[in-house]
Amino acid sequence: MAPRSLPSLPPGPPAPRTPSVDSASSASSVGSLPSPPARPSAGPVDRPHLTELRLSAFAGHRRAGFPLGPVTLLAGPSGSGKSTALRAYEALARLGAGAELGEVFADPAACVPERARPDAQRRRGFRIGCTADGPQGPVRLDLAVQAEPELRIVGERLTAGGLVLLETALRDPGRRTVQAAWHTAGSAPVTRAPLPDDRLGTALLPLRVAGKTDGQRQVLAAAEQMVVALRSVFPCDPRPERMRTPVPAGPGRLLGDCANLADVLWRTQAECGRRHGQFVAAVRAGCAGPVAGVVAERLSGGTVHALLDRGDGIRSGLGRLGDGELRYAALALVLLTGPGVLEVDPAGEVPAAFQTLTVLADGFDRDLDGRQRAELLRLAARTGGSGHLRCVGTVSDASWAVGTAGVTVVHLDP
Repeated sequence: MAPRSLPSLPPGPPAPRTPSVDSASSASSVGSLPSPPARPSAGPVDRPHLTELRLSAFAGHRRAGFPLGPVTLLAGPSGSGKSTALRAYEALARLGAGAELGEVFADPAACVPERARPDAQRRRGFRIGCTADGPQGPVRLDLAVQAEPELRIVGERLTAGGLVLLETALRDPGRRTVQAAWHTAGSAPVTRAPLPDDRLGTALLPLRVAGKTDGQRQVLAAAEQMVVALRSVFPCDPRPERMRTPVPAGPGRLLGDCANLADVLWRTQAECGRRHGQFVAAVRAGCAGPVAGVVAERLSGGTVHALLDRGDGIRSGLGRLGDGELRYAALALVLLTGPGVLEVDPAGEVPAAFQTLTVLADGFDRDLDGRQRAELLRLAARTGGSGHLRCVGTVSDASWAVGTAGVTVVHLDP
């Protein structure tokens, strides 16, 4: 099955200047479609994870590729497209989890490059993709989406080792399906069948491929690696104003805005003393005044609130902390937990020990002082080095982070 181009989409605006990358060991330019980074030596478990995000034609990005390390900071001024890149990452994650296209792209026209011209059929669209590494080696996913006149997937390609494992194309605009062909390597080289045009075909393959031939098993393994890498994503934007009051007792899974921080602390202090102790140490390093402990207490009425133990018999409510301190504390807790604590939908068929959670933090350093952001970055690098958790965040200026071991800084220009 020879590789072919995805269905063409109308041209977008001229390509912006390519971003540059800084890491603890190197600094290099990022081309339009950079080669995948060298694979690290596999540890006890080679967990699926994304190594590259590609925005071939998406909003303000054209032919852009962003390498993703254990900790990646997208740096640039307002308007450079940092938040747009995170939204594209989250969109791929939701599609990988099985969401419908319309749920993921509520305003698809905003994803089309601004100067993109419609074709003779008045069609416009966008293109995004990613690469996931893991036990199957680098697996590449590319997606072409038509945004106008109606939202639909018009092309998808899954490749590994130079071999096209899945390819879809819109053959009949009057039908709400795409024609799919996947690698079989049996009595027939490929299998062809229609797939819906509003869902990611890669996520549907485990339901459609029997796995009887070596080729089919290769397709299944690559698709499952991509889906597992995409599904374990936690978009996080702590909202201090929602963290200052008692919250109802619940399951103890942290929400994306961290409003139920006290409920999660109630769970961690009871279930994992070591993790809770690490969180207390992080709060001590980033908050003003003495901190001997952080405790959660149940109140009458079934609510929970969190308190700082100041070590002199005085306990003060966590809500008395400043906005920067609360954001710092929430992000520190996120970086110390995993899929079982955060409000994510992990791949249930894969044990948590085989999954890597990726935290998406827009405004990673918002409201933080120099000490807090440095402590938070060190914590992110330490957890990222273990392979348990990865982090992609945005900052306006990353000069303070360049050279930190385990941290990749990608510089964007508007």
